[in-house]
Amino acid sequence: MAIHTLLFVSLLIFSLIPSSRGGNKDRLFTELQKSLEVTPKHVQDGVVLEAGKDMVTIKWKLKSSAKVDADDTFKKIQVKLCYAPISQVDRPWRKTHNELFKDKTCPHEIVSKSYDKTPQSLDWTVDLDIPTGTYFVRAYGIDGDGQEVAYGQSSDEGRKKNLFSVQAISGGHVSLDIASILFSIFSVVSLLVFFVKEKKKAKLEQRE
Repeated sequence: MAIHTLLFVSLLIFSLIPSSRGGNKDRLFTELQKSLEVTPKHVQDGVVLEAGKDMVTIKWKLKSSAKVDADDTFKKIQVKLCYAPISQVDRPWRKTHNELFKDKTCPHEIVSKSYDKTPQSLDWTVDLDIPTGTYFVRAYGIDGDGQEVAYGQSSDEGRKKNLFSVQAISGGHVSLDIASILFSIFSVVSLLVFFVKEKKKAKLEQRE
């Protein structure tokens, strides 16, 4: 319990520390062009994925409705796993901000790589450290200065449709494993202490 409390406080403090990505301080999410199309294949509303086990095929490309040269400034593509509003309630460390350097909506990076103008895809196994929650996928087009200039996401503007859930691995098994190890160590130590005492007792009896 104490560890969980410490982790919660650490996350809260970290979420309040401004990002140091200097050039992004004045960049607003609402200023970005919505020129990317992002699709998690075979993932539908209500689907529950198991962390560390299930895989998602994520596809991204320039929207057919976008200008032909809309991605000329893209140097990298950054795909992220983002929290849906329902998983942000009462969690300030996940809060959505229009200022990109403050935004905590998408803390889980799936991939960051050089941009390719052709449609791309990635088979991504949900990371073990992804917490239980409801999510969508967002991709950012990054320019040569490392700034976000465009985006696309698998959900709608309100982030209420085309969502999926992740079920984290329960910490119960870990706790039981730790308890079992500690109990085993305690048993071994107790046995050694008993053995030493019995040996000393036997020596004393022989002397008498």
